[in-house]
Amino acid sequence: MNLWTKTWLLYRLGKFFATRYRHNSHYRFTVPGNPRFVGPWEAAQLIPDAAVLGVSGLGGVQWASIMYWAIRELYQETGHPKDLTVVAVGGQGARGRSPGSLEELGLPGLCTRLFTGHFETFKSLLRLADAGQCELQCLPQGVLAFLVDGQGRGEESWATSTGVGTLVDPRLGRGTPVANPDGQQWVTIEGDQLRFRAPKITVAVFNAPSADREGNIYVRHCAMIGESYEIAKAARRNGGVVIANVGRIVEKGHDEVFLRPDEVDAIVFYPNTAQACSVKHFEHWPLFTTESDLPLEEGIARLKFMNHILGFTPRRNEVDHALARLAASVFAQNACKGSLVNIGTGLPEEACRLICEGGLFHDITLFTESGVVGGLPAPGVYFGSAVCPREVVSSAAIFKRCYDGLDISILGMLQVDSHGNVNASKRGDGAINYVGPGGFIDFSSIAKTVVFVSSWMVRPTIRLNGGRLSIVSPGQPKFVDQVDEITFSGQQAVASGRKIFYVTNVGVFRLTPRGVELTQVAPGIDIQRDILDATPMRIVLPESGQVPVVDESIMTGRGFRLGLRERCAC
Repeated sequence: MNLWTKTWLLYRLGKFFATRYRHNSHYRFTVPGNPRFVGPWEAAQLIPDAAVLGVSGLGGVQWASIMYWAIRELYQETGHPKDLTVVAVGGQGARGRSPGSLEELGLPGLCTRLFTGHFETFKSLLRLADAGQCELQCLPQGVLAFLVDGQGRGEESWATSTGVGTLVDPRLGRGTPVANPDGQQWVTIEGDQLRFRAPKITVAVFNAPSADREGNIYVRHCAMIGESYEIAKAARRNGGVVIANVGRIVEKGHDEVFLRPDEVDAIVFYPNTAQACSVKHFEHWPLFTTESDLPLEEGIARLKFMNHILGFTPRRNEVDHALARLAASVFAQNACKGSLVNIGTGLPEEACRLICEGGLFHDITLFTESGVVGGLPAPGVYFGSAVCPREVVSSAAIFKRCYDGLDISILGMLQVDSHGNVNASKRGDGAINYVGPGGFIDFSSIAKTVVFVSSWMVRPTIRLNGGRLSIVSPGQPKFVDQVDEITFSGQQAVASGRKIFYVTNVGVFRLTPRGVELTQVAPGIDIQRDILDATPMRIVLPESGQVPVVDESIMTGRGFRLGLRERCAC
Protein backbone atom coordinates (compact mmCIF):
# COMPACT_ATOMS: atom_id res chain seq x y z
CA MET A 1 0.00 0.00 0.00
CA ASN A 2 1.53 3.29 -1.09
CA LEU A 3 1.83 6.58 0.78
CA TRP A 4 -0.97 8.27 -1.18
CA THR A 5 -3.43 5.51 -0.20
CA LYS A 6 -2.43 5.74 3.47
CA THR A 7 -2.89 9.51 3.37
CA TRP A 8 -6.32 9.11 1.75
CA LEU A 9 -7.36 6.56 4.39
CA LEU A 10 -6.14 8.81 7.20
CA TYR A 11 -8.13 11.71 5.74
CA ARG A 12 -11.26 9.56 5.63
CA LEU A 13 -10.77 8.42 9.22
CA GLY A 14 -10.19 11.98 10.37
CA LYS A 15 -13.41 13.06 8.68
CA PHE A 16 -15.23 10.12 10.25
CA PHE A 17 -14.04 10.96 13.78
CA ALA A 18 -14.87 14.63 13.30
CA THR A 19 -18.45 13.98 12.18
CA ARG A 20 -19.51 10.66 13.72
CA TYR A 21 -21.65 12.28 16.44
CA ARG A 22 -23.46 14.52 13.96
CA HIS A 23 -26.88 13.41 12.81
CA ASN A 24 -30.30 14.85 12.11
CA SER A 25 -33.21 12.65 13.15
CA HIS A 26 -35.61 15.23 11.65
CA TYR A 27 -34.05 15.06 8.17
CA ARG A 28 -36.81 14.44 5.69
CA PHE A 29 -36.64 13.36 2.05
CA THR A 30 -39.97 12.94 0.29
CA VAL A 31 -41.10 11.84 -3.16
CA PRO A 32 -44.27 13.49 -4.52
CA GLY A 33 -47.03 10.91 -4.84
CA ASN A 34 -45.19 8.28 -2.82
CA PRO A 35 -46.07 8.41 0.90
CA ARG A 36 -43.66 5.60 1.74
CA PHE A 37 -40.76 8.07 1.77
CA VAL A 38 -40.60 9.59 5.26
CA GLY A 39 -38.00 10.97 7.63
CA PRO A 40 -36.45 8.92 10.44
CA TRP A 41 -38.56 10.75 13.07
CA GLU A 42 -41.81 9.85 11.26
CA ALA A 43 -40.66 6.26 10.73
CA ALA A 44 -39.86 5.86 14.43
CA GLN A 45 -43.43 6.96 15.22
CA LEU A 46 -44.68 3.88 13.33
CA ILE A 47 -43.18 1.64 16.04
CA PRO A 48 -45.77 0.83 18.73
CA ASP A 49 -45.04 0.20 22.40
CA ALA A 50 -44.06 -3.42 23.20
CA ALA A 51 -43.10 -4.07 19.56
CA VAL A 52 -40.76 -6.91 18.68
CA LEU A 53 -38.08 -5.13 16.65
CA GLY A 54 -36.10 -7.27 14.19
CA VAL A 55 -32.82 -5.73 13.02
CA SER A 56 -29.97 -6.74 10.73
CA GLY A 57 -26.23 -6.17 11.00
CA LEU A 58 -22.98 -7.70 12.23
CA GLY A 59 -19.87 -6.11 13.70
CA GLY A 60 -19.57 -2.59 12.33
CA VAL A 61 -21.50 -3.36 9.15
CA GLN A 62 -25.06 -2.45 8.07
CA TRP A 63 -26.01 -0.25 11.01
CA ALA A 64 -29.34 1.57 10.51
CA SER A 65 -27.88 4.32 12.71
CA ILE A 66 -30.26 7.14 11.90
CA MET A 67 -33.21 4.94 12.87
CA TYR A 68 -31.59 3.91 16.16
CA TRP A 69 -30.94 7.58 16.97
CA ALA A 70 -34.48 8.54 16.00
CA ILE A 71 -36.04 5.81 18.16
CA ARG A 72 -33.88 6.86 21.11
CA GLU A 73 -34.61 10.57 20.78
CA LEU A 74 -38.34 10.02 20.21
CA TYR A 75 -38.45 7.93 23.39
CA GLN A 76 -36.53 10.58 25.35
CA GLU A 77 -38.96 13.26 24.18
CA THR A 78 -42.30 11.40 24.35
CA GLY A 79 -41.75 8.19 26.34
CA HIS A 80 -42.60 6.13 23.27
CA PRO A 81 -41.98 3.63 21.83
CA LYS A 82 -41.30 1.76 25.07
CA ASP A 83 -40.83 -1.82 26.27
CA LEU A 84 -39.28 -2.94 23.00
CA THR A 85 -38.06 -6.48 22.42
CA VAL A 86 -35.05 -6.50 20.07
CA VAL A 87 -34.22 -9.56 17.98
CA ALA A 88 -30.67 -9.23 16.65
CA VAL A 89 -29.24 -12.35 15.00
CA GLY A 90 -25.77 -10.79 14.77
CA GLY A 91 -23.88 -8.77 17.37
CA GLN A 92 -23.99 -5.14 16.23
CA GLY A 93 -23.15 -3.08 19.29
CA ALA A 94 -19.99 -1.00 19.62
CA ARG A 95 -18.80 -1.92 23.14
CA GLY A 96 -19.70 1.63 24.12
CA ARG A 97 -16.94 3.00 21.90
CA SER A 98 -18.82 4.45 18.94
CA PRO A 99 -22.18 6.16 18.36
CA GLY A 100 -24.89 4.91 16.04
CA SER A 101 -24.94 1.22 16.95
CA LEU A 102 -27.87 -0.71 18.34
CA GLU A 103 -26.59 0.36 21.78
CA GLU A 104 -28.50 3.62 21.20
CA LEU A 105 -31.55 1.67 22.43
CA GLY A 106 -29.89 0.98 25.80
CA LEU A 107 -32.10 3.27 27.89
CA PRO A 108 -34.21 2.13 30.87
CA GLY A 109 -37.70 1.34 29.64
CA LEU A 110 -36.86 1.62 25.94
CA CYS A 111 -35.45 -1.86 25.26
CA THR A 112 -36.53 -4.31 27.94
CA ARG A 113 -35.73 -7.59 26.16
CA LEU A 114 -32.88 -8.66 23.88
CA PHE A 115 -32.76 -11.89 21.87
CA THR A 116 -29.38 -12.55 20.28
CA GLY A 117 -26.49 -14.98 20.14
CA HIS A 118 -23.58 -12.60 20.67
CA PHE A 119 -23.89 -10.17 23.60
CA GLU A 120 -20.37 -8.83 24.12
CA THR A 121 -20.73 -5.71 22.00
CA PHE A 122 -24.04 -4.56 23.54
CA LYS A 123 -22.52 -2.91 26.62
CA SER A 124 -25.36 -0.43 27.25
CA LEU A 125 -27.92 -3.23 27.20
CA LEU A 126 -25.75 -5.49 29.37
CA ARG A 127 -25.55 -2.74 31.99
CA LEU A 128 -29.34 -2.53 31.93
CA ALA A 129 -29.51 -6.29 32.42
CA ASP A 130 -27.21 -6.12 35.46
CA ALA A 131 -29.54 -3.47 36.85
CA GLY A 132 -32.54 -5.77 36.33
CA GLN A 133 -33.96 -3.54 33.57
CA CYS A 134 -33.42 -5.69 30.48
CA GLU A 135 -34.09 -9.39 29.97
CA LEU A 136 -31.45 -11.26 27.97
CA GLN A 137 -32.31 -14.35 25.93
CA CYS A 138 -29.55 -16.35 24.23
CA LEU A 139 -30.09 -18.52 21.15
CA PRO A 140 -27.38 -19.91 18.84
CA GLN A 141 -26.95 -17.53 15.93
CA GLY A 142 -27.78 -20.03 13.21
CA VAL A 143 -30.81 -21.29 15.12
CA LEU A 144 -32.09 -17.73 15.54
CA ALA A 145 -31.53 -17.04 11.82
CA PHE A 146 -33.61 -20.12 10.95
CA LEU A 147 -36.36 -19.09 13.36
CA VAL A 148 -36.60 -15.61 11.81
CA ASP A 149 -36.59 -17.14 8.33
CA GLY A 150 -39.34 -19.56 9.36
CA GLN A 151 -41.56 -16.78 10.66
CA GLY A 152 -41.92 -15.49 7.12
CA ARG A 153 -43.56 -18.83 6.28
CA GLY A 154 -45.72 -18.93 9.39
CA GLU A 155 -43.48 -21.37 11.29
CA GLU A 156 -43.24 -20.81 15.05
CA SER A 157 -40.44 -23.17 16.17
CA TRP A 158 -37.55 -25.30 14.98
CA ALA A 159 -36.24 -28.62 16.35
CA THR A 160 -32.53 -29.48 16.06
CA SER A 161 -29.73 -31.39 17.75
CA THR A 162 -27.65 -28.19 17.74
CA GLY A 163 -27.06 -27.11 21.32
CA VAL A 164 -27.61 -30.51 22.92
CA GLY A 165 -25.21 -30.84 25.85
CA THR A 166 -24.40 -27.11 25.91
CA LEU A 167 -25.49 -24.04 27.87
CA VAL A 168 -28.80 -23.81 25.95
CA ASP A 169 -29.78 -27.38 26.89
CA PRO A 170 -32.01 -27.03 30.01
CA ARG A 171 -30.85 -30.46 31.22
CA LEU A 172 -27.24 -29.28 31.59
CA GLY A 173 -27.26 -25.50 31.21
CA ARG A 174 -29.65 -22.72 32.01
CA GLY A 175 -31.45 -22.77 28.65
CA THR A 176 -32.05 -19.47 26.87
CA PRO A 177 -32.22 -16.93 29.78
CA VAL A 178 -28.91 -15.20 30.57
CA ALA A 179 -29.13 -12.60 33.32
CA ASN A 180 -32.37 -13.97 34.77
CA PRO A 181 -32.07 -17.75 35.35
CA ASP A 182 -35.75 -17.94 36.28
CA GLY A 183 -36.84 -16.15 33.11
CA GLN A 184 -39.03 -17.59 30.38
CA GLN A 185 -37.53 -20.53 28.48
CA TRP A 186 -37.61 -20.35 24.70
CA VAL A 187 -36.28 -23.91 24.34
CA THR A 188 -37.83 -27.25 25.26
CA ILE A 189 -36.58 -30.82 25.14
CA GLU A 190 -38.07 -32.97 22.40
CA GLY A 191 -36.66 -36.49 22.41
CA ASP A 192 -32.98 -36.25 21.53
CA GLN A 193 -33.41 -32.73 20.11
CA LEU A 194 -34.10 -29.21 21.33
CA ARG A 195 -37.05 -27.21 20.07
CA PHE A 196 -36.41 -23.46 19.93
CA ARG A 197 -38.87 -20.57 19.61
CA ALA A 198 -38.53 -16.81 19.24
CA PRO A 199 -41.02 -13.95 19.67
CA LYS A 200 -42.90 -12.88 16.56
CA ILE A 201 -41.25 -9.92 14.85
CA THR A 202 -43.69 -7.05 14.42
CA VAL A 203 -41.32 -4.33 13.18
CA ALA A 204 -38.36 -4.78 10.81
CA VAL A 205 -35.65 -2.11 10.54
CA PHE A 206 -32.69 -2.60 8.21
CA ASN A 207 -30.05 -0.73 6.23
CA ALA A 208 -29.97 -1.19 2.43
CA PRO A 209 -27.82 0.58 -0.15
CA SER A 210 -30.52 2.19 -2.28
CA ALA A 211 -34.11 2.67 -3.40
CA ASP A 212 -35.75 4.12 -6.50
CA ARG A 213 -38.54 6.68 -6.36
CA GLU A 214 -41.20 4.02 -6.83
CA GLY A 215 -40.02 2.40 -3.59
CA ASN A 216 -38.13 -0.63 -4.90
CA ILE A 217 -35.25 -1.59 -2.59
CA TYR A 218 -31.88 -2.68 -3.99
CA VAL A 219 -28.88 -4.33 -2.34
CA ARG A 220 -26.28 -3.85 -5.07
CA HIS A 221 -22.98 -2.68 -3.55
CA CYS A 222 -23.95 -3.86 -0.06
CA ALA A 223 -21.26 -5.25 2.25
CA MET A 224 -23.77 -7.73 3.72
CA ILE A 225 -27.46 -8.60 3.54
CA GLY A 226 -27.69 -10.35 6.88
CA GLU A 227 -31.31 -10.87 7.90
CA SER A 228 -32.86 -7.94 6.01
CA TYR A 229 -35.06 -10.06 3.76
CA GLU A 230 -36.07 -12.48 6.50
CA ILE A 231 -37.07 -9.86 9.08
CA ALA A 232 -39.06 -7.99 6.43
CA LYS A 233 -40.95 -11.14 5.48
CA ALA A 234 -41.50 -12.03 9.15
CA ALA A 235 -42.86 -8.59 10.03
CA ARG A 236 -45.16 -8.62 7.01
CA ARG A 237 -46.40 -12.15 7.84
CA ASN A 238 -47.04 -11.10 11.44
CA GLY A 239 -49.04 -8.04 10.37
CA GLY A 240 -46.31 -5.58 11.32
CA VAL A 241 -44.26 -2.73 9.88
CA VAL A 242 -41.23 -2.80 7.55
CA ILE A 243 -38.81 0.17 7.60
CA ALA A 244 -35.92 0.40 5.13
CA ASN A 245 -33.11 2.89 5.75
CA VAL A 246 -31.27 3.59 2.47
CA GLY A 247 -28.22 5.65 1.55
CA ARG A 248 -28.88 6.41 -2.14
CA ILE A 249 -31.74 7.22 -4.50
CA VAL A 250 -31.22 5.49 -7.85
CA GLU A 251 -33.06 5.01 -11.10
CA LYS A 252 -35.49 2.13 -11.49
CA GLY A 253 -33.75 -0.98 -12.82
CA HIS A 254 -30.53 -0.17 -10.93
CA ASP A 255 -30.31 -3.89 -10.16
CA GLU A 256 -32.52 -6.85 -9.39
CA VAL A 257 -35.24 -5.76 -6.97
CA PHE A 258 -34.63 -6.94 -3.40
CA LEU A 259 -38.00 -5.85 -1.96
CA ARG A 260 -40.96 -4.41 -3.87
CA PRO A 261 -42.77 -1.24 -2.76
CA ASP A 262 -45.74 -3.25 -1.46
CA GLU A 263 -43.35 -5.15 0.85
CA VAL A 264 -42.11 -1.99 2.60
CA ASP A 265 -44.11 0.46 4.74
CA ALA A 266 -41.55 3.24 5.16
CA ILE A 267 -38.39 4.22 3.30
CA VAL A 268 -35.95 6.51 5.11
CA PHE A 269 -33.38 8.01 2.80
CA TYR A 270 -30.48 9.45 4.79
CA PRO A 271 -27.30 10.47 2.90
CA ASN A 272 -24.90 9.39 5.67
CA THR A 273 -26.20 5.85 5.89
CA ALA A 274 -23.12 3.63 5.97
CA GLN A 275 -22.09 0.60 3.95
CA ALA A 276 -19.65 -0.26 6.75
CA CYS A 277 -17.81 1.61 9.49
CA SER A 278 -16.75 5.07 8.18
CA VAL A 279 -17.81 4.17 4.58
CA LYS A 280 -21.07 5.68 3.26
CA HIS A 281 -23.30 4.02 0.67
CA PHE A 282 -23.04 7.03 -1.65
CA GLU A 283 -19.25 6.49 -1.79
CA HIS A 284 -19.22 2.74 -1.28
CA TRP A 285 -16.00 0.75 -1.35
CA PRO A 286 -16.01 -1.85 -4.15
CA LEU A 287 -13.57 -4.02 -2.15
CA PHE A 288 -16.54 -5.07 0.04
CA THR A 289 -18.65 -6.08 -2.97
CA THR A 290 -18.83 -8.79 -5.60
CA GLU A 291 -17.83 -6.14 -8.17
CA SER A 292 -14.45 -5.39 -6.58
CA ASP A 293 -11.63 -4.54 -8.97
CA LEU A 294 -9.06 -4.27 -6.17
CA PRO A 295 -6.45 -7.02 -5.71
CA LEU A 296 -7.16 -9.08 -2.60
CA GLU A 297 -3.78 -8.27 -1.04
CA GLU A 298 -4.37 -4.52 -1.42
CA GLY A 299 -7.81 -4.78 0.16
CA ILE A 300 -6.43 -6.73 3.11
CA ALA A 301 -3.64 -4.18 3.59
CA ARG A 302 -6.14 -1.30 3.65
CA LEU A 303 -8.38 -2.89 6.25
CA LYS A 304 -5.40 -3.88 8.38
CA PHE A 305 -4.19 -0.27 8.31
CA MET A 306 -7.65 1.07 9.19
CA ASN A 307 -8.10 -1.37 12.08
CA HIS A 308 -4.65 -0.49 13.39
CA ILE A 309 -5.49 3.22 13.41
CA LEU A 310 -8.86 2.53 15.02
CA GLY A 311 -7.18 0.39 17.69
CA PHE A 312 -8.91 -2.87 16.74
CA THR A 313 -5.80 -4.80 15.72
CA PRO A 314 -4.19 -6.71 18.60
CA ARG A 315 -0.42 -6.48 18.84
CA ARG A 316 0.98 -9.94 18.10
CA ASN A 317 4.43 -11.20 19.07
CA GLU A 318 6.59 -14.07 17.86
CA VAL A 319 4.96 -16.49 20.30
CA ASP A 320 1.56 -15.63 18.79
CA HIS A 321 2.92 -16.06 15.27
CA ALA A 322 4.25 -19.51 16.13
CA LEU A 323 0.84 -20.45 17.56
CA ALA A 324 -0.86 -19.24 14.37
CA ARG A 325 1.53 -21.32 12.24
CA LEU A 326 0.80 -24.37 14.37
CA ALA A 327 -2.95 -23.87 13.98
CA ALA A 328 -2.56 -23.36 10.22
CA SER A 329 -0.54 -26.56 9.94
CA VAL A 330 -3.18 -28.57 11.84
CA PHE A 331 -5.78 -27.10 9.50
CA ALA A 332 -3.78 -28.03 6.40
CA GLN A 333 -3.30 -31.60 7.64
CA ASN A 334 -7.05 -32.07 8.07
CA ALA A 335 -8.56 -30.03 5.23
CA CYS A 336 -8.65 -30.71 1.55
CA LYS A 337 -9.21 -28.79 -1.67
CA GLY A 338 -12.76 -27.57 -2.00
CA SER A 339 -13.42 -27.39 1.76
CA LEU A 340 -16.04 -25.01 3.14
CA VAL A 341 -14.25 -23.28 6.02
CA ASN A 342 -15.39 -21.05 8.87
CA ILE A 343 -12.90 -18.81 10.70
CA GLY A 344 -13.62 -17.27 14.11
CA THR A 345 -12.31 -13.96 15.40
CA GLY A 346 -9.07 -13.32 17.31
CA LEU A 347 -6.24 -15.83 17.00
CA PRO A 348 -8.15 -17.86 14.35
CA GLU A 349 -7.86 -14.78 12.12
CA GLU A 350 -4.08 -15.00 12.42
CA ALA A 351 -4.21 -18.64 11.33
CA CYS A 352 -6.46 -17.60 8.43
CA ARG A 353 -3.93 -15.00 7.34
CA LEU A 354 -1.20 -17.66 7.14
CA ILE A 355 -3.51 -20.05 5.30
CA CYS A 356 -4.09 -17.38 2.67
CA GLU A 357 -0.46 -16.28 2.51
CA GLY A 358 0.49 -19.96 2.19
CA GLY A 359 -1.31 -20.15 -1.16
CA LEU A 360 -4.35 -22.13 0.01
CA PHE A 361 -6.84 -19.31 -0.43
CA HIS A 362 -8.03 -20.34 -3.89
CA ASP A 363 -8.43 -23.99 -2.89
CA ILE A 364 -10.97 -23.41 -0.11
CA THR A 365 -14.14 -21.35 0.43
CA LEU A 366 -14.18 -19.01 3.40
CA PHE A 367 -17.34 -17.29 4.59
CA THR A 368 -18.77 -15.06 7.29
CA GLU A 369 -21.95 -15.88 9.21
CA SER A 370 -23.52 -12.70 7.84
CA GLY A 371 -23.74 -14.46 4.47
CA VAL A 372 -20.60 -13.21 2.72
CA VAL A 373 -19.08 -16.11 0.76
CA GLY A 374 -15.60 -16.30 -0.74
CA GLY A 375 -12.92 -13.67 -0.52
CA LEU A 376 -11.30 -13.11 2.86
CA PRO A 377 -13.45 -12.39 5.94
CA ALA A 378 -12.78 -8.80 7.00
CA PRO A 379 -11.16 -8.37 10.42
CA GLY A 380 -11.83 -6.03 13.32
CA VAL A 381 -14.49 -3.35 13.01
CA TYR A 382 -15.31 -4.54 9.48
CA PHE A 383 -16.20 -8.05 10.64
CA GLY A 384 -19.37 -9.16 8.87
CA SER A 385 -18.05 -8.16 5.45
CA ALA A 386 -15.31 -9.66 3.28
CA VAL A 387 -12.57 -8.48 0.96
CA CYS A 388 -13.46 -9.33 -2.65
CA PRO A 389 -16.37 -11.71 -1.87
CA ARG A 390 -17.76 -14.05 -4.53
CA GLU A 391 -21.32 -13.99 -3.20
CA VAL A 392 -23.40 -12.05 -0.72
CA VAL A 393 -26.41 -14.03 0.55
CA SER A 394 -28.53 -13.90 3.69
CA SER A 395 -27.34 -15.29 7.01
CA ALA A 396 -30.08 -17.93 6.90
CA ALA A 397 -28.84 -19.03 3.48
CA ILE A 398 -25.22 -19.41 4.60
CA PHE A 399 -26.19 -21.29 7.75
CA LYS A 400 -28.24 -23.62 5.54
CA ARG A 401 -25.11 -24.35 3.48
CA CYS A 402 -23.17 -25.01 6.68
CA TYR A 403 -25.78 -27.41 8.02
CA ASP A 404 -25.65 -29.20 4.65
CA GLY A 405 -21.89 -29.62 4.87
CA LEU A 406 -19.40 -27.52 6.85
CA ASP A 407 -16.00 -29.17 6.48
CA ILE A 408 -13.82 -27.39 9.02
CA SER A 409 -14.03 -24.56 11.53
CA ILE A 410 -11.22 -22.70 13.30
CA LEU A 411 -12.51 -21.15 16.53
CA GLY A 412 -11.17 -19.47 19.65
CA MET A 413 -11.82 -20.60 23.22
CA LEU A 414 -11.76 -19.23 26.76
CA GLN A 415 -11.52 -22.59 28.58
CA VAL A 416 -11.38 -26.31 27.85
CA ASP A 417 -11.89 -29.08 30.40
CA SER A 418 -11.14 -32.73 31.09
CA HIS A 419 -14.13 -33.88 29.01
CA GLY A 420 -13.13 -31.77 26.03
CA ASN A 421 -15.89 -29.24 26.69
CA VAL A 422 -15.13 -25.68 25.61
CA ASN A 423 -16.29 -22.40 27.12
CA ALA A 424 -16.29 -19.59 24.58
CA SER A 425 -19.25 -17.64 25.93
CA LYS A 426 -18.70 -16.71 29.59
CA ARG A 427 -15.74 -14.52 30.49
CA GLY A 428 -16.79 -13.60 34.03
CA ASP A 429 -19.66 -12.90 36.38
CA GLY A 430 -22.57 -10.64 35.54
CA ALA A 431 -24.17 -9.76 32.23
CA ILE A 432 -21.50 -7.13 31.52
CA ASN A 433 -18.91 -9.91 31.19
CA TYR A 434 -21.06 -12.19 29.09
CA VAL A 435 -19.76 -12.87 25.58
CA GLY A 436 -22.43 -15.20 24.25
CA PRO A 437 -21.87 -18.01 21.74
CA GLY A 438 -22.77 -16.20 18.50
CA GLY A 439 -22.51 -18.87 15.80
CA PHE A 440 -20.01 -20.89 17.86
CA ILE A 441 -22.54 -23.55 18.94
CA ASP A 442 -23.77 -24.00 15.36
CA PHE A 443 -20.34 -24.21 13.76
CA SER A 444 -18.72 -26.39 16.42
CA SER A 445 -21.71 -28.75 16.39
CA ILE A 446 -21.88 -29.31 12.63
CA ALA A 447 -18.29 -29.04 11.32
CA LYS A 448 -16.63 -32.34 10.45
CA THR A 449 -13.38 -31.02 11.92
CA VAL A 450 -12.96 -28.29 14.54
CA VAL A 451 -9.63 -26.63 15.36
CA PHE A 452 -9.81 -24.61 18.58
CA VAL A 453 -7.02 -22.07 19.00
CA SER A 454 -5.99 -20.36 22.22
CA SER A 455 -3.03 -19.26 24.25
CA TRP A 456 -2.03 -21.86 26.86
CA MET A 457 -2.83 -19.63 29.83
CA VAL A 458 -4.24 -16.20 30.65
CA ARG A 459 -1.45 -13.60 30.83
CA PRO A 460 1.59 -15.89 31.12
CA THR A 461 5.10 -14.80 30.19
CA ILE A 462 6.28 -17.04 27.35
CA ARG A 463 9.44 -16.61 25.33
CA LEU A 464 10.52 -18.06 22.02
CA ASN A 465 14.26 -18.22 21.44
CA GLY A 466 15.99 -20.17 18.72
CA GLY A 467 12.85 -22.16 17.99
CA ARG A 468 12.47 -23.27 21.62
CA LEU A 469 9.64 -22.18 23.88
CA SER A 470 10.02 -21.42 27.56
CA ILE A 471 7.41 -20.43 30.15
CA VAL A 472 9.04 -17.75 32.26
CA SER A 473 6.04 -17.24 34.53
CA PRO A 474 2.72 -19.09 34.29
CA GLY A 475 -0.65 -17.40 34.19
CA GLN A 476 -4.16 -18.54 34.99
CA PRO A 477 -4.87 -21.97 33.46
CA LYS A 478 -7.30 -22.16 30.56
CA PHE A 479 -7.20 -25.96 30.67
CA VAL A 480 -9.37 -26.70 33.70
CA ASP A 481 -11.15 -29.67 35.25
CA GLN A 482 -14.60 -28.21 34.51
CA VAL A 483 -15.42 -25.19 32.34
CA ASP A 484 -17.55 -22.35 33.70
CA GLU A 485 -20.06 -22.84 30.89
CA ILE A 486 -20.35 -25.45 28.12
CA THR A 487 -20.45 -23.79 24.70
CA PHE A 488 -19.14 -26.93 22.98
CA SER A 489 -19.91 -30.45 24.18
CA GLY A 490 -16.98 -32.85 24.09
CA GLN A 491 -19.29 -35.77 24.85
CA GLN A 492 -21.47 -35.05 21.82
CA ALA A 493 -18.38 -34.68 19.60
CA VAL A 494 -16.93 -38.03 20.72
CA ALA A 495 -20.27 -39.73 20.12
CA SER A 496 -20.44 -38.33 16.58
CA GLY A 497 -16.85 -39.34 15.76
CA ARG A 498 -15.79 -35.89 14.59
CA LYS A 499 -12.18 -34.66 14.68
CA ILE A 500 -11.55 -32.08 17.41
CA PHE A 501 -8.21 -30.36 18.03
CA TYR A 502 -7.07 -27.84 20.65
CA VAL A 503 -4.03 -25.85 19.50
CA THR A 504 -2.03 -23.91 22.10
CA ASN A 505 1.43 -22.39 22.50
CA VAL A 506 2.74 -25.53 24.23
CA GLY A 507 1.40 -28.01 21.71
CA VAL A 508 -1.58 -29.71 20.10
CA PHE A 509 -4.25 -31.75 21.88
CA ARG A 510 -6.92 -33.97 20.35
CA LEU A 511 -10.23 -35.19 21.75
CA THR A 512 -10.38 -39.00 21.91
CA PRO A 513 -12.61 -41.56 23.68
CA ARG A 514 -9.77 -41.81 26.25
CA GLY A 515 -9.91 -38.07 26.94
CA VAL A 516 -8.00 -35.01 25.74
CA GLU A 517 -4.69 -36.34 24.42
CA LEU A 518 -1.46 -34.42 23.88
CA THR A 519 -0.46 -35.21 20.28
CA GLN A 520 2.35 -32.68 19.66
CA VAL A 521 4.56 -30.73 22.05
CA ALA A 522 6.50 -27.53 21.37
CA PRO A 523 10.30 -27.84 21.58
CA GLY A 524 11.60 -26.58 24.92
CA ILE A 525 8.43 -27.55 26.80
CA ASP A 526 8.72 -30.08 29.64
CA ILE A 527 5.55 -32.18 29.42
CA GLN A 528 5.40 -33.01 33.13
CA ARG A 529 6.32 -29.60 34.51
CA ASP A 530 4.83 -27.24 31.93
CA ILE A 531 1.69 -29.19 30.98
CA LEU A 532 0.61 -32.01 33.29
CA ASP A 533 1.55 -30.28 36.56
CA ALA A 534 0.57 -26.81 35.38
CA THR A 535 -3.15 -27.41 34.97
CA PRO A 536 -5.94 -29.12 36.94
CA MET A 537 -7.24 -30.65 33.72
CA ARG A 538 -6.81 -34.39 33.17
CA ILE A 539 -4.64 -34.83 30.09
CA VAL A 540 -3.70 -38.19 28.61
CA LEU A 541 -0.57 -39.05 26.64
CA PRO A 542 -0.40 -41.30 23.57
CA GLU A 543 -0.55 -44.99 24.43
CA SER A 544 3.00 -45.30 23.11
CA GLY A 545 4.10 -42.73 25.68
CA GLN A 546 5.91 -40.78 22.94
CA VAL A 547 4.73 -37.28 22.00
CA PRO A 548 5.97 -35.94 18.65
CA VAL A 549 7.74 -32.58 18.78
CA VAL A 550 6.43 -29.65 16.72
CA ASP A 551 8.53 -29.08 13.60
CA GLU A 552 11.16 -26.35 13.83
CA SER A 553 9.79 -24.58 10.72
CA ILE A 554 6.53 -23.96 12.58
CA MET A 555 8.32 -22.47 15.58
CA THR A 556 10.67 -20.23 13.62
CA GLY A 557 8.79 -19.66 10.37
CA ARG A 558 11.91 -20.56 8.37
CA GLY A 559 10.96 -22.95 5.57
CA PHE A 560 7.32 -23.02 6.74
CA ARG A 561 5.07 -24.45 4.02
CA LEU A 562 1.44 -25.44 3.78
CA GLY A 563 -0.34 -27.80 1.42
CA LEU A 564 -3.76 -29.40 1.07
CA ARG A 565 -4.80 -32.89 0.12
CA GLU A 566 -6.62 -33.28 -3.17
CA ARG A 567 -9.42 -35.25 -1.55
CA CYS A 568 -10.64 -35.72 2.01
CA ALA A 569 -11.22 -39.16 3.44
CA CYS A 570 -14.92 -40.01 3.65
